[in-house]
Amino acid sequence: MTKRGNKRLMGNKRTGWHWLAGSLICLLTSAASAQTTPDSLVNRCGVMDHERILQQRNPDRLRQLNELNSQIDQYLGQYKSLRQPAANVIYRIPIVVHVVHNNASNTIGGANNVNISDAQILSQVQVLNEDYRRQAGTNGFNTSPIGADAGIEFYLATVDPNGQPTTGITRHYYAQKSSFSIFNDDLLLAQIAYWPSDRYLNIWVASIQDNYLGYTQFPTATDTLKGLPSAVNNMTDGSIIDYRVFGRQTGTVNRSLYLLGRTVTHEIGHWLGLIHPWGDANCGNDYVADTPPMTDGSTAQQSCRQTFSNCDGKGQVRDLMENFMNYWPDACMNMFTAGQVARMRAVLVLNPRRAKVVSTAAALPESENLTMSLYPNPTSIDPSVDVQLKGTQSFSVGLLDMAGRQVRTLSYTDVPSTRVVLPIIGLAPGLYIVRVKTGNETVSKRLLVQ
Repeated sequence: MTKRGNKRLMGNKRTGWHWLAGSLICLLTSAASAQTTPDSLVNRCGVMDHERILQQRNPDRLRQLNELNSQIDQYLGQYKSLRQPAANVIYRIPIVVHVVHNNASNTIGGANNVNISDAQILSQVQVLNEDYRRQAGTNGFNTSPIGADAGIEFYLATVDPNGQPTTGITRHYYAQKSSFSIFNDDLLLAQIAYWPSDRYLNIWVASIQDNYLGYTQFPTATDTLKGLPSAVNNMTDGSIIDYRVFGRQTGTVNRSLYLLGRTVTHEIGHWLGLIHPWGDANCGNDYVADTPPMTDGSTAQQSCRQTFSNCDGKGQVRDLMENFMNYWPDACMNMFTAGQVARMRAVLVLNPRRAKVVSTAAALPESENLTMSLYPNPTSIDPSVDVQLKGTQSFSVGLLDMAGRQVRTLSYTDVPSTRVVLPIIGLAPGLYIVRVKTGNETVSKRLLVQ
Protein backbone atom coordinates (compact mmCIF):
# COMPACT_ATOMS: atom_id res chain seq x y z
CA MET A 1 0.00 0.00 0.00
CA THR A 2 1.18 3.49 -0.68
CA LYS A 3 2.37 5.17 2.51
CA ARG A 4 2.20 8.76 3.52
CA GLY A 5 4.39 10.69 5.96
CA ASN A 6 5.16 9.73 9.53
CA LYS A 7 2.39 9.86 12.07
CA ARG A 8 2.26 11.83 15.29
CA LEU A 9 4.52 10.28 17.91
CA MET A 10 2.91 9.33 21.18
CA GLY A 11 4.50 7.85 24.27
CA ASN A 12 1.98 5.55 25.86
CA LYS A 13 2.14 3.51 29.01
CA ARG A 14 1.16 -0.11 29.28
CA THR A 15 -0.52 -1.55 32.31
CA GLY A 16 -0.83 -5.06 33.66
CA TRP A 17 2.67 -6.36 32.91
CA HIS A 18 2.59 -8.83 35.78
CA TRP A 19 -0.51 -10.40 34.27
CA LEU A 20 1.16 -10.57 30.84
CA ALA A 21 4.31 -12.19 32.14
CA GLY A 22 2.39 -14.73 34.17
CA SER A 23 0.01 -15.53 31.33
CA LEU A 24 2.81 -16.05 28.85
CA ILE A 25 4.75 -18.35 31.19
CA CYS A 26 1.56 -20.33 31.77
CA LEU A 27 0.92 -20.65 28.06
CA LEU A 28 4.47 -21.68 27.27
CA THR A 29 4.49 -24.40 29.90
CA SER A 30 1.02 -25.78 29.14
CA ALA A 31 1.11 -25.81 25.34
CA ALA A 32 0.19 -29.00 23.58
CA SER A 33 2.93 -30.87 21.74
CA ALA A 34 0.92 -31.77 18.64
CA GLN A 35 2.04 -28.81 16.54
CA THR A 36 4.21 -29.69 13.55
CA THR A 37 5.99 -26.37 13.09
CA PRO A 38 7.76 -24.32 15.80
CA ASP A 39 6.02 -21.04 16.54
CA SER A 40 9.23 -19.24 15.60
CA LEU A 41 8.64 -20.32 11.98
CA VAL A 42 4.96 -19.46 11.60
CA ASN A 43 3.68 -16.67 9.38
CA ARG A 44 1.32 -14.77 11.66
CA CYS A 45 -0.79 -13.11 8.95
CA GLY A 46 -1.05 -13.54 5.19
CA VAL A 47 -2.67 -10.19 4.36
CA MET A 48 0.50 -8.51 3.06
CA ASP A 49 1.55 -11.46 0.92
CA HIS A 50 -1.90 -12.13 -0.47
CA GLU A 51 -2.47 -8.43 -1.16
CA ARG A 52 0.38 -8.57 -3.68
CA ILE A 53 -1.48 -11.35 -5.51
CA LEU A 54 -4.72 -9.38 -5.51
CA GLN A 55 -2.94 -6.38 -6.97
CA GLN A 56 -1.38 -8.57 -9.65
CA ARG A 57 -4.85 -9.82 -10.55
CA ASN A 58 -6.17 -6.29 -10.68
CA PRO A 59 -3.84 -3.32 -11.37
CA ASP A 60 -6.58 -0.95 -10.23
CA ARG A 61 -6.76 -2.38 -6.70
CA LEU A 62 -3.98 -0.19 -5.27
CA ARG A 63 -5.87 2.91 -6.39
CA GLN A 64 -9.01 1.53 -4.75
CA LEU A 65 -7.16 0.95 -1.48
CA ASN A 66 -5.74 4.46 -1.50
CA GLU A 67 -9.17 5.84 -2.31
CA LEU A 68 -10.64 4.10 0.75
CA ASN A 69 -7.92 5.59 2.95
CA SER A 70 -8.68 9.02 1.52
CA GLN A 71 -12.41 8.59 2.08
CA ILE A 72 -11.84 7.58 5.70
CA ASP A 73 -9.62 10.60 6.35
CA GLN A 74 -12.23 12.91 4.85
CA TYR A 75 -15.04 11.25 6.78
CA LEU A 76 -13.26 11.46 10.13
CA GLY A 77 -12.28 15.04 9.39
CA GLN A 78 -15.88 16.01 8.64
CA TYR A 79 -17.34 14.11 11.56
CA LYS A 80 -15.01 14.80 14.44
CA SER A 81 -17.98 14.18 16.72
CA LEU A 82 -18.23 10.59 15.40
CA ARG A 83 -18.13 9.16 18.90
CA GLN A 84 -21.06 11.28 20.01
CA PRO A 85 -23.61 10.12 19.16
CA ALA A 86 -22.60 7.80 16.28
CA ALA A 87 -20.14 5.78 18.37
CA ASN A 88 -22.94 5.00 20.83
CA VAL A 89 -24.46 2.67 18.23
CA ILE A 90 -23.37 -0.89 18.92
CA TYR A 91 -22.66 -2.57 15.59
CA ARG A 92 -23.49 -6.28 15.65
CA ILE A 93 -21.98 -8.51 12.98
CA PRO A 94 -23.38 -11.97 12.16
CA ILE A 95 -20.72 -14.62 11.62
CA VAL A 96 -20.92 -17.90 9.75
CA VAL A 97 -18.09 -20.34 10.43
CA HIS A 98 -17.47 -22.80 7.58
CA VAL A 99 -15.44 -25.77 8.82
CA VAL A 100 -13.77 -27.50 5.85
CA HIS A 101 -12.10 -30.86 6.56
CA ASN A 102 -11.21 -34.22 5.01
CA ASN A 103 -12.35 -36.39 7.90
CA ALA A 104 -14.41 -39.04 6.12
CA SER A 105 -16.09 -40.15 9.35
CA ASN A 106 -17.34 -36.60 9.91
CA THR A 107 -16.41 -36.95 13.58
CA ILE A 108 -16.59 -33.59 15.35
CA GLY A 109 -13.90 -32.56 17.82
CA GLY A 110 -10.89 -34.39 19.18
CA ALA A 111 -7.13 -33.99 18.95
CA ASN A 112 -5.79 -32.82 15.57
CA ASN A 113 -9.26 -33.00 14.00
CA VAL A 114 -9.84 -30.14 11.56
CA ASN A 115 -13.58 -30.66 12.09
CA ILE A 116 -13.41 -28.69 15.33
CA SER A 117 -16.09 -28.73 18.01
CA ASP A 118 -18.89 -26.25 18.53
CA ALA A 119 -17.37 -25.43 21.93
CA GLN A 120 -14.11 -24.39 20.29
CA ILE A 121 -15.98 -22.12 17.87
CA LEU A 122 -18.03 -20.57 20.68
CA SER A 123 -14.84 -19.82 22.62
CA GLN A 124 -13.57 -17.80 19.65
CA VAL A 125 -16.75 -15.74 19.41
CA GLN A 126 -16.42 -15.00 23.11
CA VAL A 127 -12.83 -13.78 22.60
CA LEU A 128 -13.93 -11.47 19.79
CA ASN A 129 -16.54 -9.84 21.99
CA GLU A 130 -14.15 -9.47 24.92
CA ASP A 131 -11.52 -7.84 22.70
CA TYR A 132 -13.73 -5.59 20.59
CA ARG A 133 -15.82 -4.46 23.60
CA ARG A 134 -12.81 -4.01 25.94
CA GLN A 135 -14.71 -6.05 28.51
CA ALA A 136 -13.66 -5.52 32.11
CA GLY A 137 -12.47 -8.65 33.91
CA THR A 138 -11.37 -10.37 30.67
CA ASN A 139 -8.13 -10.66 28.70
CA GLY A 140 -9.52 -7.99 26.36
CA PHE A 141 -9.53 -5.25 29.01
CA ASN A 142 -6.92 -2.51 29.38
CA THR A 143 -6.58 0.72 31.32
CA SER A 144 -4.48 2.54 28.73
CA PRO A 145 -5.51 6.17 28.11
CA ILE A 146 -5.51 5.50 24.36
CA GLY A 147 -7.37 2.17 24.56
CA ALA A 148 -11.01 2.13 23.45
CA ASP A 149 -14.13 0.01 23.26
CA ALA A 150 -14.83 -0.55 19.57
CA GLY A 151 -18.58 -0.85 20.12
CA ILE A 152 -18.60 -3.85 17.75
CA GLU A 153 -20.07 -7.21 18.71
CA PHE A 154 -20.13 -10.56 16.94
CA TYR A 155 -22.61 -13.39 17.07
CA LEU A 156 -23.11 -16.67 15.23
CA ALA A 157 -25.85 -16.16 12.65
CA THR A 158 -29.26 -17.38 13.72
CA VAL A 159 -30.92 -17.29 10.28
CA ASP A 160 -29.40 -18.74 7.10
CA PRO A 161 -29.62 -17.13 3.61
CA ASN A 162 -32.92 -18.96 3.02
CA GLY A 163 -34.48 -17.62 6.20
CA GLN A 164 -34.17 -20.92 8.07
CA PRO A 165 -32.87 -21.23 11.66
CA THR A 166 -29.16 -21.99 11.90
CA THR A 167 -26.38 -22.37 14.47
CA GLY A 168 -24.11 -20.20 12.32
CA ILE A 169 -21.77 -23.19 11.82
CA THR A 170 -21.52 -25.21 8.60
CA ARG A 171 -19.40 -28.35 8.15
CA HIS A 172 -18.05 -29.62 4.84
CA TYR A 173 -16.20 -32.83 4.04
CA TYR A 174 -13.81 -32.22 1.14
CA ALA A 175 -11.78 -35.31 0.25
CA GLN A 176 -9.67 -33.78 -2.51
CA LYS A 177 -7.41 -31.74 -0.23
CA SER A 178 -6.15 -32.05 3.33
CA SER A 179 -4.90 -28.46 3.51
CA PHE A 180 -5.38 -25.19 1.65
CA SER A 181 -3.19 -22.39 0.35
CA ILE A 182 -4.18 -18.81 1.16
CA PHE A 183 -2.66 -17.80 -2.18
CA ASN A 184 -4.42 -20.22 -4.50
CA ASP A 185 -7.40 -21.70 -2.66
CA ASP A 186 -9.41 -18.71 -1.47
CA LEU A 187 -11.92 -19.12 -4.31
CA LEU A 188 -11.97 -22.91 -3.85
CA LEU A 189 -12.93 -22.55 -0.19
CA ALA A 190 -15.66 -20.10 -1.19
CA GLN A 191 -16.95 -22.59 -3.76
CA ILE A 192 -17.12 -25.25 -1.05
CA ALA A 193 -19.02 -22.99 1.35
CA TYR A 194 -20.20 -19.40 1.10
CA TRP A 195 -23.00 -17.22 2.42
CA PRO A 196 -23.65 -13.75 0.91
CA SER A 197 -20.85 -11.49 2.10
CA ASP A 198 -23.15 -8.46 2.22
CA ARG A 199 -25.17 -10.23 4.93
CA TYR A 200 -22.60 -12.29 6.85
CA LEU A 201 -18.94 -12.30 7.85
CA ASN A 202 -17.68 -15.56 6.34
CA ILE A 203 -14.91 -17.33 8.27
CA TRP A 204 -13.39 -20.47 6.76
CA VAL A 205 -11.65 -22.75 9.26
CA ALA A 206 -9.36 -25.33 7.68
CA SER A 207 -5.81 -26.65 7.71
CA ILE A 208 -3.71 -23.87 6.16
CA GLN A 209 -0.48 -24.48 4.23
CA ASP A 210 2.86 -22.65 4.36
CA ASN A 211 2.67 -22.15 8.14
CA TYR A 212 0.22 -19.24 7.87
CA LEU A 213 -2.16 -18.70 10.77
CA GLY A 214 -4.71 -16.62 8.91
CA TYR A 215 -5.65 -14.32 6.06
CA THR A 216 -8.43 -11.78 5.50
CA GLN A 217 -9.58 -9.92 2.40
CA PHE A 218 -9.09 -6.21 2.98
CA PRO A 219 -11.96 -3.82 2.00
CA THR A 220 -11.51 -1.22 -0.73
CA ALA A 221 -13.40 1.87 -1.83
CA THR A 222 -15.37 -0.31 -4.23
CA ASP A 223 -16.78 -3.78 -3.80
CA THR A 224 -15.65 -5.15 -7.16
CA LEU A 225 -12.25 -5.82 -8.67
CA LYS A 226 -12.04 -4.29 -12.12
CA GLY A 227 -11.37 -7.00 -14.69
CA LEU A 228 -12.79 -9.77 -12.51
CA PRO A 229 -16.40 -10.85 -12.13
CA SER A 230 -17.82 -9.07 -9.11
CA ALA A 231 -19.05 -12.42 -7.76
CA VAL A 232 -15.43 -13.58 -7.34
CA ASN A 233 -14.56 -10.70 -5.07
CA ASN A 234 -17.82 -11.06 -3.17
CA MET A 235 -17.30 -14.76 -2.56
CA THR A 236 -13.74 -14.50 -1.23
CA ASP A 237 -14.58 -11.66 1.16
CA GLY A 238 -13.93 -13.00 4.65
CA SER A 239 -11.26 -14.64 6.79
CA ILE A 240 -9.40 -17.93 6.40
CA ILE A 241 -8.08 -19.25 9.74
CA ASP A 242 -5.99 -22.29 10.59
CA TYR A 243 -7.88 -24.70 12.85
CA ARG A 244 -5.00 -24.78 15.37
CA VAL A 245 -5.46 -21.12 16.35
CA PHE A 246 -9.25 -20.77 16.14
CA GLY A 247 -10.56 -20.54 19.70
CA ARG A 248 -9.09 -20.21 23.17
CA GLN A 249 -7.15 -22.95 24.93
CA THR A 250 -9.46 -25.75 23.88
CA GLY A 251 -9.77 -28.50 21.27
CA THR A 252 -7.11 -28.29 18.57
CA VAL A 253 -5.66 -24.94 19.69
CA ASN A 254 -2.09 -26.06 20.30
CA ARG A 255 0.39 -23.34 19.29
CA SER A 256 2.19 -22.21 22.42
CA LEU A 257 2.20 -18.48 21.56
CA TYR A 258 -1.21 -18.35 19.90
CA LEU A 259 -3.61 -19.99 22.36
CA LEU A 260 -5.90 -17.09 23.20
CA GLY A 261 -7.82 -16.53 19.95
CA ARG A 262 -6.06 -13.28 19.03
CA THR A 263 -5.29 -14.47 15.48
CA VAL A 264 -8.98 -14.03 14.68
CA THR A 265 -9.17 -10.71 16.57
CA HIS A 266 -6.26 -9.52 14.42
CA GLU A 267 -7.69 -10.80 11.14
CA ILE A 268 -11.14 -9.30 11.70
CA GLY A 269 -9.34 -6.01 12.32
CA HIS A 270 -8.19 -6.25 8.69
CA TRP A 271 -11.76 -7.03 7.58
CA LEU A 272 -12.69 -3.77 9.30
CA GLY A 273 -9.99 -1.83 7.46
CA LEU A 274 -7.08 -1.77 9.92
CA ILE A 275 -3.51 -1.90 8.60
CA HIS A 276 -0.57 -3.27 10.58
CA PRO A 277 0.84 -0.50 12.82
CA TRP A 278 4.11 -0.42 10.87
CA GLY A 279 2.08 0.38 7.74
CA ASP A 280 3.38 -2.75 5.98
CA ALA A 281 6.64 -0.88 5.34
CA ASN A 282 9.57 0.21 7.46
CA CYS A 283 8.20 3.18 9.46
CA GLY A 284 5.17 3.17 7.15
CA ASN A 285 1.76 4.69 7.71
CA ASP A 286 -1.29 2.86 9.05
CA TYR A 287 -3.49 5.99 8.78
CA VAL A 288 -4.04 6.03 12.56
CA ALA A 289 -2.62 8.94 14.54
CA ASP A 290 -2.38 7.36 18.00
CA THR A 291 -0.33 4.27 17.04
CA PRO A 292 3.31 5.42 17.15
CA PRO A 293 5.36 4.76 13.99
CA MET A 294 7.46 1.62 14.17
CA THR A 295 10.06 -0.15 12.13
CA ASP A 296 9.20 -3.25 10.12
CA GLY A 297 7.17 -5.47 12.44
CA SER A 298 6.49 -8.33 10.07
CA THR A 299 8.64 -10.76 12.08
CA ALA A 300 6.53 -12.48 14.70
CA GLN A 301 7.83 -11.80 18.20
CA GLN A 302 8.47 -14.76 20.51
CA SER A 303 7.89 -13.06 23.87
CA CYS A 304 6.41 -9.94 25.46
CA ARG A 305 9.83 -8.29 25.54
CA GLN A 306 9.47 -4.58 24.90
CA THR A 307 10.91 -3.17 21.66
CA PHE A 308 11.39 0.41 20.48
CA SER A 309 11.46 2.27 17.17
CA ASN A 310 13.11 5.49 16.05
CA CYS A 311 11.29 6.49 12.88
CA ASP A 312 11.95 10.22 12.95
CA GLY A 313 15.53 10.20 14.18
CA LYS A 314 14.56 11.99 17.39
CA GLY A 315 14.75 9.09 19.81
CA GLN A 316 13.31 5.74 20.80
CA VAL A 317 9.53 5.33 21.11
CA ARG A 318 8.05 2.16 22.54
CA ASP A 319 6.17 -0.13 20.18
CA LEU A 320 2.60 -1.00 21.15
CA MET A 321 3.17 -4.71 21.72
CA GLU A 322 -0.28 -4.83 23.36
CA ASN A 323 -2.00 -3.78 20.15
CA PHE A 324 -4.08 -6.48 18.48
CA MET A 325 -2.76 -5.54 15.03
CA ASN A 326 0.89 -6.21 15.88
CA TYR A 327 2.69 -9.57 15.72
CA TRP A 328 3.35 -10.27 19.40
CA PRO A 329 2.13 -13.45 21.14
CA ASP A 330 -1.53 -13.59 22.11
CA ALA A 331 -0.76 -13.05 25.82
CA CYS A 332 0.74 -9.61 25.08
CA MET A 333 -2.36 -8.25 23.40
CA ASN A 334 -5.35 -6.37 24.82
CA MET A 335 -5.82 -3.11 22.91
CA PHE A 336 -7.38 -1.29 20.02
CA THR A 337 -6.57 2.42 20.17
CA ALA A 338 -9.23 5.12 19.90
CA GLY A 339 -7.87 5.98 16.45
CA GLN A 340 -8.18 2.39 15.27
CA VAL A 341 -11.73 2.25 16.62
CA ALA A 342 -12.67 5.41 14.70
CA ARG A 343 -11.21 3.92 11.50
CA MET A 344 -13.08 0.60 11.88
CA ARG A 345 -16.37 2.33 12.53
CA ALA A 346 -15.81 4.59 9.52
CA VAL A 347 -15.28 1.51 7.32
CA LEU A 348 -18.63 0.14 8.52
CA VAL A 349 -20.20 3.32 7.14
CA LEU A 350 -18.16 3.86 3.96
CA ASN A 351 -17.63 0.39 2.52
CA PRO A 352 -20.91 -0.63 0.84
CA ARG A 353 -20.67 -4.31 1.66
CA ARG A 354 -19.64 -3.82 5.28
CA ALA A 355 -22.38 -1.22 5.75
CA LYS A 356 -24.97 -3.64 4.42
CA VAL A 357 -23.79 -6.42 6.76
CA VAL A 358 -24.43 -4.31 9.85
CA SER A 359 -27.62 -2.73 8.52
CA THR A 360 -29.26 -6.04 7.64
CA ALA A 361 -27.99 -8.00 10.66
CA ALA A 362 -30.84 -9.47 12.70
CA ALA A 363 -29.52 -7.82 15.86
CA LEU A 364 -32.78 -6.34 17.13
CA PRO A 365 -36.12 -7.24 15.55
CA GLU A 366 -38.52 -4.47 14.68
CA SER A 367 -41.61 -3.86 16.80
CA GLU A 368 -45.06 -2.63 15.88
CA ASN A 369 -44.84 -0.12 18.72
CA LEU A 370 -41.87 1.70 20.23
CA THR A 371 -40.29 -0.35 23.03
CA MET A 372 -37.17 0.15 25.16
CA SER A 373 -35.02 -2.22 27.23
CA LEU A 374 -32.50 -0.73 29.67
CA TYR A 375 -29.65 -2.70 31.25
CA PRO A 376 -27.88 -3.08 33.56
CA ASN A 377 -30.14 -1.29 35.98
CA PRO A 378 -29.04 -0.32 38.64
CA THR A 379 -25.66 0.44 37.10
CA SER A 380 -22.27 2.02 37.72
CA ILE A 381 -21.23 1.69 34.06
CA ASP A 382 -22.67 3.10 30.82
CA PRO A 383 -25.95 1.20 30.32
CA SER A 384 -27.22 -0.20 27.02
CA VAL A 385 -30.55 0.94 25.63
CA ASP A 386 -32.31 -1.39 23.18
CA VAL A 387 -34.70 0.66 21.04
CA GLN A 388 -37.15 -1.39 18.98
CA LEU A 389 -39.49 0.30 16.50
CA LYS A 390 -41.34 -0.21 13.24
CA GLY A 391 -39.14 -0.01 10.13
CA THR A 392 -36.62 2.84 10.18
CA GLN A 393 -37.31 6.01 12.09
CA SER A 394 -35.57 8.99 13.64
CA PHE A 395 -35.50 9.03 17.43
CA SER A 396 -33.76 10.56 20.43
CA VAL A 397 -32.60 9.07 23.72
CA GLY A 398 -32.69 11.54 26.59
CA LEU A 399 -31.50 11.22 30.19
CA LEU A 400 -33.32 13.46 32.68
CA ASP A 401 -32.83 14.05 36.36
CA MET A 402 -35.80 13.79 38.72
CA ALA A 403 -36.44 17.52 38.38
CA GLY A 404 -37.02 17.03 34.65
CA ARG A 405 -33.74 18.64 33.54
CA GLN A 406 -32.21 16.94 30.51
CA VAL A 407 -28.58 15.95 31.22
CA ARG A 408 -27.85 13.78 28.18
CA THR A 409 -29.28 13.66 24.64
CA LEU A 410 -28.49 11.28 21.76
CA SER A 411 -30.17 11.68 18.37
CA TYR A 412 -30.43 9.23 15.47
CA THR A 413 -31.82 9.71 11.97
CA ASP A 414 -33.57 7.05 9.86
CA VAL A 415 -32.24 3.95 11.64
CA PRO A 416 -33.82 0.54 12.35
CA SER A 417 -34.16 -1.04 15.79
CA THR A 418 -30.86 -0.25 17.44
CA ARG A 419 -28.80 -0.80 20.60
CA VAL A 420 -27.13 2.35 21.90
CA VAL A 421 -24.89 3.05 24.89
CA LEU A 422 -25.92 5.89 27.19
CA PRO A 423 -22.92 7.69 28.75
CA ILE A 424 -23.23 8.35 32.49
CA ILE A 425 -19.66 9.39 33.27
CA GLY A 426 -19.65 12.38 35.60
CA LEU A 427 -23.21 11.92 36.82
CA ALA A 428 -23.93 11.94 40.52
CA PRO A 429 -25.40 8.72 41.93
CA GLY A 430 -29.16 8.79 42.06
CA LEU A 431 -32.37 8.17 40.18
CA TYR A 432 -32.82 9.36 36.57
CA ILE A 433 -35.34 8.97 33.75
CA VAL A 434 -34.38 7.52 30.35
CA ARG A 435 -36.79 8.73 27.65
CA VAL A 436 -36.93 7.54 24.02
CA LYS A 437 -38.94 9.64 21.57
CA THR A 438 -39.85 9.11 17.91
CA GLY A 439 -42.04 11.40 15.85
CA ASN A 440 -45.23 10.14 17.49
CA GLU A 441 -44.29 7.79 20.36
CA THR A 442 -42.52 8.15 23.69
CA VAL A 443 -41.41 5.54 26.25
CA SER A 444 -39.66 6.14 29.57
CA LYS A 445 -37.97 4.06 32.27
CA ARG A 446 -36.24 4.84 35.54
CA LEU A 447 -32.48 4.31 35.83
CA LEU A 448 -30.60 4.06 39.12
CA VAL A 449 -26.99 5.26 38.83
CA GLN A 450 -24.88 3.88 41.67
